Amino acid sequence: MTTTKYPWQDEAWAQLQQLRARLPHAILFHGSEGIGKTAFAERFAQSLLCQTPLADGDACGTCDSCGWFSQYNHPDYRRVRPEILEEDSVEGDDAEGDGKKSAKAAKTPSKEIKIDQIRGLADFMNISTHRQGMRIVLLYPAEALNTMAANALLKTLEEPPPHTVFLLVCNGLDRLLPTILSRCRKFALAMPSWQQALAWLSAQGIAQPDAWLAEQGGAPLAAFAMAQSGSREILDEFLAGLAKPSIDSALKTAERLQKTPVVDLVAWMQRWLYDVFSVKLSGTIRYYPRYEKDLGVLARRVELPNLLRALKSVNERRAIAEHPLSARLFIEDMLIDYVHLFP
Repeated sequence: MTTTKYPWQDEAWAQLQQLRARLPHAILFHGSEGIGKTAFAERFAQSLLCQTPLADGDACGTCDSCGWFSQYNHPDYRRVRPEILEEDSVEGDDAEGDGKKSAKAAKTPSKEIKIDQIRGLADFMNISTHRQGMRIVLLYPAEALNTMAANALLKTLEEPPPHTVFLLVCNGLDRLLPTILSRCRKFALAMPSWQQALAWLSAQGIAQPDAWLAEQGGAPLAAFAMAQSGSREILDEFLAGLAKPSIDSALKTAERLQKTPVVDLVAWMQRWLYDVFSVKLSGTIRYYPRYEKDLGVLARRVELPNLLRALKSVNERRAIAEHPLSARLFIEDMLIDYVHLFP
């Protein structure tokens, strides 16, 4: 593995180097999903372990330490992440990893970071470091910590082992315990400018990069992942149904898309409703500019109080979308509620 550098992170990287003189025992990298936070933290981890770092703080990429790091077998480096990321990781995204498939196919991999994973760090932190250097723990996404794991981590952060640095990555500070936040040095990573993100996507050979970027709220790695996923046809079908709402369309869409991840459908619905809301209030569109005319028509038809209730409802649905009892019924219910917004 070679740590990934993104051009929109150059300024943040320079700012991060200022922490080296008095390195905190825990740094929490936070920002929007799909902008490369984990890659940034992993790059920093390698640089901290590098034997001959470069003038700008980057790892040299050639020393023994960098060699071990690239193979994920550095004795002083550990990653803590949900099992699902071990099963299906995407290099360079906020869930990047080594791309290796686990042999654990007998059960559904967990989407949580569990207490046993935190307890499992004990042996790692109680042995001497290699060459009297530091040890690094990279944990992501931090919001995946379940309650018991979060409390176990908190105890470690309250009494950190010597020569140990925790690097945490999260997409939303509001999803972490305040006590964990208080024991980390927070480091914000900003969304790249539209021009930076568009240039990067174009360089990756993505067709219609502006459309993908808008639909992912300006997050280039999320846009890249969506463009590579082959889901354009599914997304377009879903949005076409939202543009011309009817009960018949809702039922047919739920039947055809019941095998599409429900979390994705809820996210698309959230963005669509946000655009309707934004058009109604200010005439602006953030996510789906291709549907400007349809969004304008819908914004004129909907009552603002009903739209606000719909936004709240879809937020609540996202919290349970990971495990719907029936995907088809879940989608039907969501779409029929949506249709009722437009009498």
